[in-house]
Amino acid sequence: MRSWIVGLALSAAVAAPAWAALPVGAKAPEFKAQASQGGKEFTFALAQALKKGPVVLYFYPAAFTKGCTIEAHMFAEAIPQFQALGATVIGVSHDKIDVLDKFSVSECQSKFPVAADPDQQIMKSYDAVLKQKPEYANRTSYVITPDGKVAYEYTALDPLHHVENTLNAIKAWKASKKG
Repeated sequence: MRSWIVGLALSAAVAAPAWAALPVGAKAPEFKAQASQGGKEFTFALAQALKKGPVVLYFYPAAFTKGCTIEAHMFAEAIPQFQALGATVIGVSHDKIDVLDKFSVSECQSKFPVAADPDQQIMKSYDAVLKQKPEYANRTSYVITPDGKVAYEYTALDPLHHVENTLNAIKAWKASKKG
């Protein structure tokens, strides 16, 4: 009886949709999105940003929520370190652009852009949908190298290690390029 239950559970797990983030080495899906930095709207294009160096693409559930505010503040404080490494930071959520105009000024301190993904096409292409509430992004951070590949992925609803981990991933990627 026990093996029947285990078999049923395994078949259900295999049949379930994959909710995992894109793996390291995967090609990062291209995207363009309406974004805001310092309350100024523009179109963010991943391909253009990658021409300048690595991109930290981080997904967050919703602007002005506690964890997302903490994370935005932490990224804003670390922008000089990302810039010193030649990296661009972009945050993405399902929020509409008018909300992100405000969020980009107050919580992001006008230091990096946030992009609107109200139809969740970017979130879905990066497998960054929150299972419990699929209308929201999971808190997932990627480091994408200039060749368009995922060099690092980290998913955790706790916002405290996303900045540190992505900085370390960029440093490790840069060190691997020197050898």
